[in-house]
Amino acid sequence: MEQLDTDVVVVGAGLAGLSAARRLRRSGREVLVVEARDRVGGRTLSRDVGEGVVLDLGGQWVGPGQDRVLALVAELGLSSFPTWTSGDSLAGIGPTLARFRGSVPKLPPHVLADALQAQLRLDRLARKVPLDRPWAAPKAPAWDSMTFESWIRRSARTAGGREYFRIIAEAVFAADASSFSLLHALAYIHAGQGVDRLIGTRGGAQQDRLDGGAQQLAIGLATELDERIRLGHPVRRIDHGTDVGPGGGVRVVADGLTVRARRAIIAVPPTLAGRIAYSPPLPADRDQLTQRMPAGAVIKCQVLYDEPFWRHDGLNGQVATSQPPVKVTFDNSPPGGSPGVLLAFVEGRAAVELGRVSSAELRAEVVESLARFFGNRARRTVEFVAHDWQAEEWTRGCYGAHLPPGVLTQFGPALRRPVGPIHWAGTETALVWTGYMEGAIESGERAAREVEEQLARTT
Repeated sequence: MEQLDTDVVVVGAGLAGLSAARRLRRSGREVLVVEARDRVGGRTLSRDVGEGVVLDLGGQWVGPGQDRVLALVAELGLSSFPTWTSGDSLAGIGPTLARFRGSVPKLPPHVLADALQAQLRLDRLARKVPLDRPWAAPKAPAWDSMTFESWIRRSARTAGGREYFRIIAEAVFAADASSFSLLHALAYIHAGQGVDRLIGTRGGAQQDRLDGGAQQLAIGLATELDERIRLGHPVRRIDHGTDVGPGGGVRVVADGLTVRARRAIIAVPPTLAGRIAYSPPLPADRDQLTQRMPAGAVIKCQVLYDEPFWRHDGLNGQVATSQPPVKVTFDNSPPGGSPGVLLAFVEGRAAVELGRVSSAELRAEVVESLARFFGNRARRTVEFVAHDWQAEEWTRGCYGAHLPPGVLTQFGPALRRPVGPIHWAGTETALVWTGYMEGAIESGERAAREVEEQLARTT
């Protein structure tokens, strides 16, 4: 068992943990990052599939308003390129899809009017939720007592309008609308600058991709930290306070490694943070919180073709439909346009169901959906790459955690509140762009500031 001492130990080498560690190191603190995986990046993961083609199996997009991640892109000298939007999109409620251009889907006028009025109302409610204290919103108890599905049923008057919001729920939260509270949805929407920004491509959260993959962000941060990162050491126990000794602090016990530090930042998904043993035990409200923060379910599937044939048909590869298992697709081809890549998301209930089948069955289901959207040519695949984030041992679901009814108003104050020398990071704790790479970076920097302030008081 290797034993090390440092000022601050960070658990998790995703964007949150690495951002925290870098800030601390630049402020002159000794820091060590302990990571369970054999890689950095957390929920970002890029794979070279040959001939210089890199696929993002995890987080991949950056967009307007995400100032921290865009600054990091510039600092690391990375290049971005726009998501392909030239041509028509496809959308539909039910089995029929209609072509359209721009951001407004071609739906029956009464359905479109219904969806737009409800969306305006949703955005208006979201702006009333304080980003740092959602549980203090004016109608927080009422909003937290109902699911997002309940709000949909009350606010959308048409069946098509209701389906529109259910598609958004799965696309944004990777969970059924019945799984999380309205208050959680409102806080998330406010943090992401509104529904249009969250679901949009041009001008939205899906606007740009990074040439070479988004995991380069984490790799760039890790390069600066170098030997201060220890990979392949799952953390099993954290002793803190008087359980460490007269001097207090923390003792992080991982496989093959023990780290003694003055303070710790835990930057892993809540469901994983809750599986670490703490001595003394965490306060009851903190533990109850992590018991109630399940991760979403998503299988990110990418299908490779000789060329992006859909572009020849005047289509841009974007689909939004109410018909499972694939409800949302994008053109994920590299900047040069070859090979053609269709990105197909399997989310929510469909991801849970297809997470149980063989890889061959998953491929067949996804390709059949694509053939329904783009015709028989979609069956002539070159390669199929799927990543099930539910099955990742050190993630257990994506895109982030969602909060069922009653959680925020009962246990929300424990989300970011330090426990003695232990601080919390991760995109679920972000004040802005919760669930995104931007949020991860913001959360890491916020946790690092907390640690700096505490260390300054005791120096």
